[in-house]
Amino acid sequence: MLRAVSAHGYTSPTPIQSAAIPAALQGRDVLGTAQTGSGKTIAFALPLLQRLEPGHDNAIPAQAGKPQPRALVLVPTRELAAQIGDSLRQLAEQQSPGVKVSVFFGGVSINPQMMGLRSGTDIVVATPGRLLDLIDHNALNLASVKLLVLDEADRLFDLGFSEELGRLLALLPPKRQHLFFSATFPPAVQALASSLLQDPVRVEVRPEPATALDISQRAIEVDPARRTQLLRHLIQDNAWSRVLVFVATKFATEIVADKLRKAGIDAEPFHGQLSQGKRSQVLADFKASRLAVVVATDVAARGLDISQLPVVVNYDLPRSAVDYTHRIGRTGRAGESGLAVSFVSTDTQAHFALIEKRQHITVLREQVAGFEPQEVALPLVKGVTVSQENGGIKGKRPSKKDKLRAAAAQAAGSPSRNT
Repeated sequence: MLRAVSAHGYTSPTPIQSAAIPAALQGRDVLGTAQTGSGKTIAFALPLLQRLEPGHDNAIPAQAGKPQPRALVLVPTRELAAQIGDSLRQLAEQQSPGVKVSVFFGGVSINPQMMGLRSGTDIVVATPGRLLDLIDHNALNLASVKLLVLDEADRLFDLGFSEELGRLLALLPPKRQHLFFSATFPPAVQALASSLLQDPVRVEVRPEPATALDISQRAIEVDPARRTQLLRHLIQDNAWSRVLVFVATKFATEIVADKLRKAGIDAEPFHGQLSQGKRSQVLADFKASRLAVVVATDVAARGLDISQLPVVVNYDLPRSAVDYTHRIGRTGRAGESGLAVSFVSTDTQAHFALIEKRQHITVLREQVAGFEPQEVALPLVKGVTVSQENGGIKGKRPSKKDKLRAAAAQAAGSPSRNT
């Protein structure tokens, strides 16, 4: 294991690895709070693999004949499953006897996955839906699982996997170890952790303020209708080689990518409705610098790990400060510097100020010549800016009563968008 760690460039443990690995090796439950980029994959991958090694004090013994999985890692997205699977395989390269890692997710044919299970497996990394499909096809059972990892548990609930999780947990043996990681702990996640974990070791790695990361941040004021033109200008004027652009909806990924392509910039959308083959191809082209721009939604981009990514752009602001951290954390990784650019309009100024407050940062507003905003702020109704174009920002959408009050105020002579 030490040779594998050294071969892959790991020199010293991160805080979450230092705290989680010893407890996990002892067979204890671990409850970890950690953000993207904290090293939590290695925090559970190393003790998981070590416990499958014969002769370890708390080893999980292998089965005779066709092995069934001894460890299960549940994740919310295809890309995260693929990345964790790759990390486990790389770290397991020098183990003897060899450890078989199987990765399963939807969006691709189930038949090759079933064929791959004929010789058995030791570790399964999967999204809940596809794992249940394999179980329903009698291709796999979970009776031998002794170690369960839930990674990004909050996103599992955000994406509606609560029912699938319940079904899977009922199929697991009652005596097992849990390694439970989540960036946030909403009530559903807290309830699940309380029901599963026995006297867990709690590991909390608080997210560093964005100012502590090696990421330069810019906030550019621009009218919503001119964001794509400004994006094109910035890419061309600064000769950005690779840019990850975040938008609010699947529809927006297609529209923005199409407009960039028409301007001569190699760009592709990246969202949950694309086939797995297309998503894999987009990522491969982006990582190899054959593609300049990927326009993505938060859900699709969750778990992406792209080395030496120079720029991230918030075309639409994220719904929460936590998502802001996840987004800009795609750049400035592994000691590299990065740049995060956020487009801020009249209607989203207040939301960006809230992000700054919760991140304990201040980002100077700036304007780019030729793209100065022309729109005027709408009237406030009970402290809320009334807008039909808030980009789906959480907590900003006006109620029907707010809209009626705003209309009445405008009819009485209050300033409007056109004044």
